[in-house]
Amino acid sequence: MNKLLLSIVCALVMCSTSSFAGLADDLTDGQHVLLIRHADAPGFGDPAGYQLEQCSTQRNLGDAGRAQSVAIGRWLTEQGILSARVLSSAWCRCLDTARLMAKGPVVIEKSLGSFFDDMHLEKIQTAEMQKMIATQLRQNKSTPLILVTHHVNIQAFTDKVVSVGDMVLVRVKPDGSYVSHQIFPGPALSR
Repeated sequence: MNKLLLSIVCALVMCSTSSFAGLADDLTDGQHVLLIRHADAPGFGDPAGYQLEQCSTQRNLGDAGRAQSVAIGRWLTEQGILSARVLSSAWCRCLDTARLMAKGPVVIEKSLGSFFDDMHLEKIQTAEMQKMIATQLRQNKSTPLILVTHHVNIQAFTDKVVSVGDMVLVRVKPDGSYVSHQIFPGPALSR
């Protein structure tokens, strides 16, 4: 059913179009990628002297963030996404979000790492992410590509600020550059 017809039907029966968004179709057309901001991790930034290899030195998911990550995975399943290629920033809050979504093995991708501590890296790292997206989509167009990253990365790529757990469906050109996006709000936090 096309999206316009689905919207009309939903308007008549008062259903939510977000649950019929065609997300699975979009993510298997070789032109879309799903960026997810890591789930709720209380605080701001990382403590001084944090180390990527030691989660205990970083800002991590709290109980609400872990529950939100599982809820993101459930929501994706409801959209027809049972498995995906999942790439993540090396930060533990992103890795934990990606793993708790349970959509497949999680691979660390350097270009998804936060540049919050050094904003001079924004353009370089965004260009690297764009190249990585193009390569990933060329290698396998029919498997959904999910990237778990940070707000600075998503904002640099889409020019939009997103909240924790928000998902951004991005349409890209063959070179991986941004065309357009649609935001799916992350599951509400229960505290």
